[in-house]
Amino acid sequence: MSEKLEKARLYEIQEAENIPQEEKPAFHVAAPVGWINDPNGFSVFEEKVHLFYQYHPYSRDWGPMHWGHSVTEDMIRWEQFPAALAPDQEYDREGCFSGSAIEADGKQALIYTGVTTEKLPDGKEEIRQNQCLAFGDGKDYVKAEKNPVVTGDMLPEKCSRIDFRDPKIWKEEGTYYMIVGSRSEEIPGQVALFSSLDLKEWKFETILAENTTGEIGVMWECPDFFPLGDRYVLICSPQHMRAKGYEFHNGHNSLYFIGTYDKENHIFKREEPVSLDYGLDFYAPQTTLLPDGRRVMIAWMKSWDNCVINEKQRWQGMMTLPRELEYKDGKIWQHPVREIENYRKNSCSYQAVEIKEEKQLDGVRGRMIDLTVELMNAKASAGDGDYSEFQIELAHNEEHTTIFTYNRKKQTIEIDRTWSGVYRDVLCTRKFQITDDRENLKLRFILDRSSIELFVNDGSKTATTVIPTPAEADEILFHSDGKAVINVEKYDIVL
Repeated sequence: MSEKLEKARLYEIQEAENIPQEEKPAFHVAAPVGWINDPNGFSVFEEKVHLFYQYHPYSRDWGPMHWGHSVTEDMIRWEQFPAALAPDQEYDREGCFSGSAIEADGKQALIYTGVTTEKLPDGKEEIRQNQCLAFGDGKDYVKAEKNPVVTGDMLPEKCSRIDFRDPKIWKEEGTYYMIVGSRSEEIPGQVALFSSLDLKEWKFETILAENTTGEIGVMWECPDFFPLGDRYVLICSPQHMRAKGYEFHNGHNSLYFIGTYDKENHIFKREEPVSLDYGLDFYAPQTTLLPDGRRVMIAWMKSWDNCVINEKQRWQGMMTLPRELEYKDGKIWQHPVREIENYRKNSCSYQAVEIKEEKQLDGVRGRMIDLTVELMNAKASAGDGDYSEFQIELAHNEEHTTIFTYNRKKQTIEIDRTWSGVYRDVLCTRKFQITDDRENLKLRFILDRSSIELFVNDGSKTATTVIPTPAEADEILFHSDGKAVINVEKYDIVL
């Protein structure tokens, strides 16, 4: 073990003991101390689900990237493992950037982007990003003797050697495949495909997908590629992307393409991009395939440009609840992993409740809850109900609240965390469109202390938002500017 890795492991143990666990999320992965961002190495090894992540233990801000590590048996209860990688070699001395993991010959193989600098003929130094390999037993990892295993020199001539990162690996019919985010002088965002028989010797296959119109960001980070139903899905996170209607409002976005894949010729024919999440805090998703056949996705629950944590907080960054993905009706549907239902206690339900102006319901409150609200006759053309706007306030008290407003005529939902406790000039509102042709609107909220994840109409759309609200703000209020009728089902999440 290198001195840098040993130092990181000792530091995270010592410092994490000084952070009250009640200020951390209960069932979402969070930084033990310091900073985390992208999920890495989301995979199954020895019957457990492993999640690594970009990690800077020494401050709550981004810094030289390590790999942190958490492990679970059910994706709800997570165990903190020691840091897995540190930037301790010449080829990764500027950081161990994002990557993925796979089981290979009884070991867990981590493939990641090693960042270093190269001196140019004119004496200037320039960043280089290459793909590197490490092997381990699920807890301790040793970097390969020959690293990096894939370099930017293997790309076509005009492709960037600076922006070439975030490998995602899989194995198919005896061959390992890997896609990597990239860009070129002519194409601002693309995904490169490589193949290998042994993980050590790789060859460039093709540019699998690219931003030919120039409208989909300037660099495609954190790509993922997998079959879902009878189609193939490409996920990526384009940087610096402009909004288009109700899509792509995050600047640094996460989106997906549905398409068909010719495996023999490595040709992916894709449809138009679609946002993966419509909230304020969602980036760099990564998926894994569980032994039972479920494709599950997890993402970084934060945005690059918003800092909503409390001033004295010594950690920053957490992950979404893992989500099961399903392809139907031409799009991806997302569902909270079903294991969350094993922790639901204290059921409280109401049927056909009339809401006029403001109302609270006995027993419907909390900050670690699974709450479903079904709004009857939500379509503007429906005959019953004379309301035009319906609101739900979560994490509410006299000083704090986060508001979800449904506009019946426009068929939109607006999130507003202005009064959630933020004290910086950060983005607090987001609006998105409901596109399902349903008479009723079903809203399922998963709250875990400092986050709200909304699943609309059984996962047709999702919206993820971080809130820095004190724990004592646990009331839930309903409002309507006319008569609205709702069904409510609420459970406490108890670990």
